[in-house]
Amino acid sequence: MPWCARAALLGFTCAGAALATDGYFQNGFGMIQQGRGGAGAALPMDTFAAAINPAGLVYVGDRLDFGITLFRPIRGATIVGNQLPPGYPDVNGVYDGSGNKNYYIPEIGFSHLVSDRLALGVAIYGNGGMDTTYTSPILLLGTTNAGVDVQQMFLSPAVSYKLNDRNAIGVALNVVGQQFHALGLQNFASPSYSIAPGNVTNRGYSTSFGAGFRIGWLGDIGHGINLAATYQSRTYMSKFDRYTGLFAEGGDFDIPANFTVGAAVKVHPRVTAAVDVERILYGQVKSIANSGANQALLGSPNGPGFGWHDITVEKAGFDVKVSKALTLRAGYNHSAIPFDGTQTFFNLLAPAVVQHHVTFGATWRLGERYELAMAYIHAFDATVNGRTSIPAYAGGGNANLHMYQNSIGVAFAWARPK
Repeated sequence: MPWCARAALLGFTCAGAALATDGYFQNGFGMIQQGRGGAGAALPMDTFAAAINPAGLVYVGDRLDFGITLFRPIRGATIVGNQLPPGYPDVNGVYDGSGNKNYYIPEIGFSHLVSDRLALGVAIYGNGGMDTTYTSPILLLGTTNAGVDVQQMFLSPAVSYKLNDRNAIGVALNVVGQQFHALGLQNFASPSYSIAPGNVTNRGYSTSFGAGFRIGWLGDIGHGINLAATYQSRTYMSKFDRYTGLFAEGGDFDIPANFTVGAAVKVHPRVTAAVDVERILYGQVKSIANSGANQALLGSPNGPGFGWHDITVEKAGFDVKVSKALTLRAGYNHSAIPFDGTQTFFNLLAPAVVQHHVTFGATWRLGERYELAMAYIHAFDATVNGRTSIPAYAGGGNANLHMYQNSIGVAFAWARPK
């Protein structure tokens, strides 16, 4: 990748981290989609169609979007029932994982209608990530404050083509930069636990780059009903070379494939409803999917991981056109938890346990060419209790994880009148 592309991706990535809400994926891209629960594969309204379903860009027209979101996850853990031998410290208790609470996540998109049938565009956005910053050491893991930070940023140029009056297809190239660091895992930085004990923890940020693609279809079947289908390939990433002794396969951390089917229905001249169902294939990436109980060295092909499995996400929402200038939105997003209670020990570092999200949003038209949009998301407090999740060699017992989240974002758009 050219050095200038690397610099652009890293600069944008460093602008903000996130611990996303559908596993570690965002539940939507752009304020419009986020305001309706993340649904939008069949209802393109801004340039982030390139991130959702690139087929929709041909319906967006000439447009520029820029937005920023304040994301505030509150997460932590409780360790119970641990029984280390006499002479060792008592590690049972409550641990605050929210040493960092506030994250700012930018996004920008552009689209251009080349002809009535052809559109080009590009979107730059955070796919998601995970972050924990414990305010005290977790002595089962190491001697300093524990935490991880994974950030992913996508640069997605896209093309959309209208096959006929009712069908469009699209494809986007996903060029991805990601970075990672881990802290406070000194107990695993030894030849007894890792293939590369010097590359387990406290190595600073390691960067990785890769590429994949997204394809999509959007169809109008009449009676005010649109249908959509979209698929994003697995994104093969270079390895985190500073953490070859932590992640399975020598520091590999690919981004899993996912696919979505969606529908949008005009239920009233002023009301449109949208529904998406997304499947995220976390199970295809060993560093994410391998069980934390695997009896192999960290960093090896079968080394311990987070124990995540594939999940299904349901998204639903609606737009209400109150007036020519104002549109209101609301939605709901439900995500399965990607791991069970047996896997909570390693997931102290990635407590992605929220499931239920409510969302609200609005768009104000500021004359013929400008728009201001906002979105608010609340993920309800959730807990996953461990089930004999701490290994016997670490004293047994359980790690119980909890989290809730809030985010609010605002975006400004310029659009050429259609």
